[in-house]
Amino acid sequence: MSFEIVQEAPPRLNRSHLFVLSNRPEKIEAASKSAADVVMFEIEDNVPPDEKPAARRNIVEALNDLDWGEKSICVRINGLDTPFMYRDLVDLLEAPTERLDLIMIPKAGNASDIYAVDVIVTQIEQAMGRKKPIGFQIMIETAQGLNNIDQIASASPRNDSLHLGENDYAASVRARMTTVGGPNPDYSILTDADAAGARERHWNDMWHYPLAKLVAAARGNGLRPIDGPFIDPEDLEGYRAAATRAAVLGCEGKWGTSESSTAIANEVFSPSTKAVEKARRILAAVEREGIGTATIDGKPIALPQVKQAEALVEQAKKLGML
Repeated sequence: MSFEIVQEAPPRLNRSHLFVLSNRPEKIEAASKSAADVVMFEIEDNVPPDEKPAARRNIVEALNDLDWGEKSICVRINGLDTPFMYRDLVDLLEAPTERLDLIMIPKAGNASDIYAVDVIVTQIEQAMGRKKPIGFQIMIETAQGLNNIDQIASASPRNDSLHLGENDYAASVRARMTTVGGPNPDYSILTDADAAGARERHWNDMWHYPLAKLVAAARGNGLRPIDGPFIDPEDLEGYRAAATRAAVLGCEGKWGTSESSTAIANEVFSPSTKAVEKARRILAAVEREGIGTATIDGKPIALPQVKQAEALVEQAKKLGML
């Protein structure tokens, strides 16, 4: 273990990240009643320029008027290369509400992008006397951003999580994408021929490298890694497969756009009862016998298992499973 201790971001459930168009008021009210852990209001690419002022007002009204329960609330602001970003921050953070928890910074390219937003947010918080500091969710969706991801991840103490934006990332690297967040049958290999001359085709995961790199950068800086969109609302089986792959790699959650995807994400990124029970058995054995001698099911318990068990039990407590 390094002498340098990584400081973890404040605890936050982020299994399901519900994407909501802020220029559609009917979608906003439905989101307040959803089972999502995080609701993300969109005012970036999917909101036309002439609708952005009204979209900001919709968000402020919703934060004041609707009951959001225990959900974390995030707004994806416009990019630093647009004339809209500064007004997003001013209108949202000077509004008479502190219900907003997070700002999502899109298309982050380097650490200076995070610093620039941090300066403005800090000045507004100081000027308005805001008591709750705003956290940053950061989207990695360009080749530049992925190349600079370690510096981006450590650029501000406000940083909360890293998110992979598959759609824009594919455009940035000129990838041949068929479904956002999904597979491409051409990204595959053929096995050698068997005795009868038959060959099998095995599909590969075209998102594995950027997602695995994002997980390492996030965990190495105490942040949450979150997988981005899977845009095929009819293919819930495909969404589940993408979410499960992300969970196996170490992600804590995934984006979605519906009640169905929210339910799947909440299930996939929650520990099973069986896993929680095993984690509790590991911790009990270590407490009873010590890390050097404790065993479970006849096998010795190593320190990494203890750390994983502790994290799993902590998550189970947050979810009310214990």
